[in-house]
Amino acid sequence: MNEKLVKNAAGRTVPVEINGKPVVPYMGVGKFHPQGCCHAPRIPSNMDYPQDGNKLVPSLKEALIRAGLRDGMTISTHHHFREGDLVANMVFDCASELGVKNLCWFPSASFSCHAYLLKYLDDGTISHIEGSMNGPLGRYCSEGRMRKTAVLRSHGGRYQAIQDGDVKIDIAVIGAGCADAFGNANGVNGASASGSLGFAVADAQYADRVIVVTDSVIPFPCIPWQIQGNYVDYTVKVDRVGIPEKIVSGTTEVTRSPDRLLIAEMTAAFCEGTGLIRDGFSFQAGAGGTALSVGNFFGDIMRKKGIKARFARGGSNKYLVQLLEEGLVDYILDGQTFDLDGVRSIRDNPRHVMTSPFTSYNYHSKGNFASLVDIIILGATEIDLNFNANVVSHSDGYLLHGIGGWQNCLFGKTVILPVPLFRDRIPVIRDEVTTLCGPGELIDVVITERGIAINPLRTDLIEKAQGLELPLKSLNELKEEAEIICGKPQKPVFTDKIVAAIKWVDGTVIDVVRQVVSE
Repeated sequence: MNEKLVKNAAGRTVPVEINGKPVVPYMGVGKFHPQGCCHAPRIPSNMDYPQDGNKLVPSLKEALIRAGLRDGMTISTHHHFREGDLVANMVFDCASELGVKNLCWFPSASFSCHAYLLKYLDDGTISHIEGSMNGPLGRYCSEGRMRKTAVLRSHGGRYQAIQDGDVKIDIAVIGAGCADAFGNANGVNGASASGSLGFAVADAQYADRVIVVTDSVIPFPCIPWQIQGNYVDYTVKVDRVGIPEKIVSGTTEVTRSPDRLLIAEMTAAFCEGTGLIRDGFSFQAGAGGTALSVGNFFGDIMRKKGIKARFARGGSNKYLVQLLEEGLVDYILDGQTFDLDGVRSIRDNPRHVMTSPFTSYNYHSKGNFASLVDIIILGATEIDLNFNANVVSHSDGYLLHGIGGWQNCLFGKTVILPVPLFRDRIPVIRDEVTTLCGPGELIDVVITERGIAINPLRTDLIEKAQGLELPLKSLNELKEEAEIICGKPQKPVFTDKIVAAIKWVDGTVIDVVRQVVSE
């Protein structure tokens, strides 16, 4: 990595080059205006593909060989199976068997099940990851053990990077619950149905070679075709493509914590009292337990008022599906499917609609859905006194989470962060966030169990909240309360080595993660 560093518009010191490629430092919200054309994939020809439409090959290894797998390529996979993903591990098993090295892994997200790949990071099969790193992979990166610099992007930022040519995918491997020999595929049918395949759309459209992997091959046509076979080079049948039961994880269950339930209830009361919940409103609640509880409280308010939401943005789950089936929500616009109730609903209900990061989040497009959402409920690991927030690292400096759609959702009309005042006796509100993921000017309200802080920029919300029986406080007051209980937290210690870069939604570098000095 080039050692030249500059201060970006957020005051963070960032590189101008990552892994030998120039990058643009963050310039501020809405300040970077790209020019030029989108990346164009290679031109294929019908003459190179079977005229009978049968693209089946006998194994994933054979498909990778035919796709031209070689040292230094970028390989993409997808996280529709979440903790039940089997495809990424299969891909790099094959790469290792073939002796291929120095691969960039470009997942739409990773999970603890991908700790299996640490051995391939160790032996050089994988050089680095451009994508989220949860748990063991994030710790590995934070300890400075990855050969090259990792890059983290939002879901929309990932689509932007592919479309703009910031990342050129050599081979995309797409796991699907069901496919035909031609390569048409979906995630709503088959024994391993996982729901939406929206995160694979950009990869299918732009990658040089595309491999669809499934355990259920059906006669042409595979309807609906969430992935179109016209983009696909090879289809592979395996014994099991994923474990759908494991798309449900701890972050997709409603919280049972009294404190978190109080936060959710206060959030709903704030939204009702300030008039944000009205007939025809829209909302997005994330996958965390508190956010899911907020959605349930929204349902109670809609029943009480006799109103309904026009649409809800998902992550779909059984709670959101219940609101749809009860008629309290007209449409679910689904980015990913979080449980088997969501899988059933997106398959059977025409008002439960698959979306992709292009339609929902891509900042380099002619508008996206994010700015149309009235209420956005998100989490954070840290928030500072300027409302800046962190979602990728903990206060000990370790990189343990991905960005997901979090950054993209900040462009919603009212962004609310319901968070506990402290976790494990570590305050959430800090003087300065460890890693900057989202600028405070886009974050409107922070709600804790001990009080609600409204961004001074939102004078309209401050005025509407004055008469409510809710504990309104400043972020500084909340921070002081936390420090009285927990003490002043120590800052983590880092080396100078940059182990990961955080991209903003427009592809600029908003911050970096440095190697942690372990005790």
